[in-house]
Amino acid sequence: MRWLVMLCALAGAALADGEKPGDFDYYVMALSWTPNFCALEGDAKGYEQCDDGTGNGWVLHGLWPQYEDGWPAHCPSSARNPSKQETAQMADIMGSSGLAWYQWKKHGRCSGLPSEEYFALSREAYESVTRPEVLRKLDKTVAVPASVIEEAWLQANPKLKPDMVTVTCKDGRIAETRICFTKGLVPRYCGGRAVRDCTLSDALLDPVR
Repeated sequence: MRWLVMLCALAGAALADGEKPGDFDYYVMALSWTPNFCALEGDAKGYEQCDDGTGNGWVLHGLWPQYEDGWPAHCPSSARNPSKQETAQMADIMGSSGLAWYQWKKHGRCSGLPSEEYFALSREAYESVTRPEVLRKLDKTVAVPASVIEEAWLQANPKLKPDMVTVTCKDGRIAETRICFTKGLVPRYCGGRAVRDCTLSDALLDPVR
């Protein structure tokens, strides 16, 4: 709580590939903190979502079908692939159409849904949570316990409980917040290998550009 007040003041591998589409237990929604993603790899690759002035904070990495232990990926599917227009329409919450296409190939096909329904469900999941506004008010890079980021999410979303949210880190930085949902997008506990709680006490968090 002390760190959250200070923030206010400052302003694994898949279980298997090729599984049957639609055969899973729940969803994990992964949200990436764009400034940290850009610092770690996006800037070096010249991604547009990392340009100054874009204002990207938490963007949707993906909505991932999940087993209670592990997850499917690259499922065979006869579903029509999304058009360029469909993937482009997801760029506002995913940062790029390229990520939308990749997520469809790796995870969306495993949902058993047509691409338009999968992307609509992904948007619905993204819009169902409140992203902590305090994190957007940072004007410089700070080092905080990763648990503070989880606490910020829980305070902004009272319907979420600690076992429904997990925060991950990469190379000393906050990487993602992951929230678990039933197939009907009701928040639920995260099971098995979906839990990736970061234990760093000094994880870096870069400000929105």
